[in-house]
Amino acid sequence: MVETGHFALVLAFALSLVQMLVPLVGARTGNQRLMAVGGPVTVTGFALTALSFAALAGAYAGSDFSVANVWENSHSLQPMIYKITGTWGNHEGSMLLWVLILTFFGTLVAVFGNNLPATLKANVLAVQGMIGAAFFLFILATSNPFIRLNPAPIEGRDLNPILQDLGLAIHPPMLYLGYVGFSICFSFSVAALIEGRIDASWARWVRPWTLVAWMFLTGGIAMGSYWAYYELGWGGFWFWDPVENASFMPWLAGTALLHSAIVMEKRSALKIWTLLLAILTFSLSLLGTFLVRSGVLTSVHAFATDPARGVFILCILTLFIGGSLTLFALRASQLTAGGLFHPISREGALVLNNLFLTTATATVLVGTLYPLALEALTGGKISVGAPFFDLTFGPLMLPLLAIVPFGPLLAWKRGDVIAASQRLMAAFALAIAAMLVTGLLIDGASVFAALGVGLAVWLIAGALTDLAVKSGFGSVAPAAVLRRFAGLPRSVFGTALAHLGLGLTLLGIVGTLCFGTEKILTMRAGETVELSGHTLRFEGLVPQKGPNFTEDRGRFLLMNSDGNADGAITSAKRFYPARQMVTTESGIRTLGLSQLYLSLGDENNDGSVVVRLWWKPLVTLIWGGGLVMMAGAAMSLLDRRLRVGAPARRRKPAGALATPT
Repeated sequence: MVETGHFALVLAFALSLVQMLVPLVGARTGNQRLMAVGGPVTVTGFALTALSFAALAGAYAGSDFSVANVWENSHSLQPMIYKITGTWGNHEGSMLLWVLILTFFGTLVAVFGNNLPATLKANVLAVQGMIGAAFFLFILATSNPFIRLNPAPIEGRDLNPILQDLGLAIHPPMLYLGYVGFSICFSFSVAALIEGRIDASWARWVRPWTLVAWMFLTGGIAMGSYWAYYELGWGGFWFWDPVENASFMPWLAGTALLHSAIVMEKRSALKIWTLLLAILTFSLSLLGTFLVRSGVLTSVHAFATDPARGVFILCILTLFIGGSLTLFALRASQLTAGGLFHPISREGALVLNNLFLTTATATVLVGTLYPLALEALTGGKISVGAPFFDLTFGPLMLPLLAIVPFGPLLAWKRGDVIAASQRLMAAFALAIAAMLVTGLLIDGASVFAALGVGLAVWLIAGALTDLAVKSGFGSVAPAAVLRRFAGLPRSVFGTALAHLGLGLTLLGIVGTLCFGTEKILTMRAGETVELSGHTLRFEGLVPQKGPNFTEDRGRFLLMNSDGNADGAITSAKRFYPARQMVTTESGIRTLGLSQLYLSLGDENNDGSVVVRLWWKPLVTLIWGGGLVMMAGAAMSLLDRRLRVGAPARRRKPAGALATPT
């Protein structure tokens, strides 16, 4: 089976070359038969890649340590779920997952893209084939997951302990669905540049793919944040780690692309800018792949690899980013810029949105790459961390978040900002009230805390105001409001949910950073500690044995006001013999939207244990807001105008009876 998987990977590479060349030649020559080759070849390439991935997963499930990749990243005593997730918990396996998702998206275009013009579809599949061929060659030449060991070792070296978590089953696949999903937008852009033609229908085809990629990337980032929060025992949700930034930059650029594509679809404006954004978004995804896979970064997320892999990925980076930007420079002058609009309009608000988002992306890019460039040029090492990003990224976000509620309430082409402001008066009043309550009634609240809470409430209330205004709330009868509300396009609900989710995430961040408390102390069995009105009693350490680890588990009782136990929180220090690594398993108790969080430190000679405690108000909103944003993207995808491959409605013949819908 392992050799079958290896052979399937080689065949998939060969088919990617066919996919790259034959449809492209057919599009250039107008040969329908050659263009039609792209679809079946793409589907077959995906099937072969899936077979290859299944072969590797089977080797992990069966603990086949004759495969070097399995030996390096698995152990016979691992729970089966971690054996399976270990398939992509390493460099070689994760790159195989990368190309699996790449070929999957190409297959979606091949199967559901029948409403695309034949030449555009052929060019899109050809560009996808180019990307696939480059990464298939990278895997086969430098990162082959099917290399055998002879003789086969008796036991494996175990998976990295911090990756032995259910979060690994969700975080990387979702992140890759976002990363690689933007390859479709990139392929559509390059295909449009090859043809030298772009119009509003192009934006309508691209928007669903952008929504899908953005939705999964949002989920991947949120899941990665939560995984780091509970698995690493450090109590934080974001560290401005370079690899975190590598996924955040495509998200920012993809958000700008999503809004820009709306302007292009509705008003045939910003055509050239939308093309460029699609290229840059996937380019940032490729840059993230380079940072994680090249070994230039040392991070809990990164796979340190040999220089040959870094050079290979750098060549891929240069080929696709440099090639696409060169093609853009050559073709941009031949493309029409699109329609005009008044600065005070929905288009104007979306352009302003793009300005802030792209500037923020550039800020994160500079902060991420500057230390690497400085080290490469001078050998000196500097650290660019949270203070830099807080001082540069934060001020850019404040005005952007302040104008978000205005955008949906402005008319296309020429809007009335005064009328929009009047509609938002109730939301503004709620935001001011939230600021006053925060500043006056919450102990220890700062000006920035009050401003943050007010801004979050402003976003939430603004999103609800958009739905209320478009439903006719306050101007028509309640029954009519309900009918209008039910009849609103799903994309309107999607926009409101996305903005609402953003407000919830902001509220969670402000609540955690500004109102949370922390305490570090040593405790013996039987001692109690109070934190923000909550009393915890330490019951002591209990040694336990897991399938492939041993641990000292600390048990804490949460005491109520009557002195009785109201539940337990456990935290542990684990030791993995195969890897000779110690990990900290945090203990978390969710109370409403907030959490009590604790982690164990080292045990002292006198039997006491170092304990670190946090009270994190509203922290669950950080990730809950991400889920709401994902729901907004999914709701927009359900809008019939945006569904992938949705055919146009047939016109009823003259004289046909109208039926209610």
